Amino acid sequence: MKEKSLAQIELEMAVLSRRIASVARSKREENLVRAAYLLLYQISTHGPAGVKGLAEELQLDISTVSRQAASLDQKGYVKKTPLAQDKRSYLYEITEEGQREMTEYQKVRREKVDELLVDWTEEEREQFGVLLKKFNESVKVYWSSED
Repeated sequence: MKEKSLAQIELEMAVLSRRIASVARSKREENLVRAAYLLLYQISTHGPAGVKGLAEELQLDISTVSRQAASLDQKGYVKKTPLAQDKRSYLYEITEEGQREMTEYQKVRREKVDELLVDWTEEEREQFGVLLKKFNESVKVYWSSED
């Protein structure tokens, strides 16, 4: 029984990854790529952060975070403030414009998810959200222990 459920989960994850990648390639007109959105979200909800802290929290390469943060800074979505103890290091904080962009991006994404789940009950949506969060936390713990 366990093998059957694992096989189904593994297959469905592969299908989901493929579909998400396919849709992402066809929707390049969006202002925020996923990594940039996650950076804005992290800064918005947890306050100013440096590149190293963001990379650790989001399990991204420091160079990816650095590129995305520079792009967000250039767009005016974040501002960087030098650390008092080390003027070479910066903390990034979200700007009003960045907050507006993130909120609009969230709205569009949530509308898309709502369309996908139109036939789902509220109970199914809640259960899926809880299980997806639990799975993501397991992934984070697993990959953190691999270091």
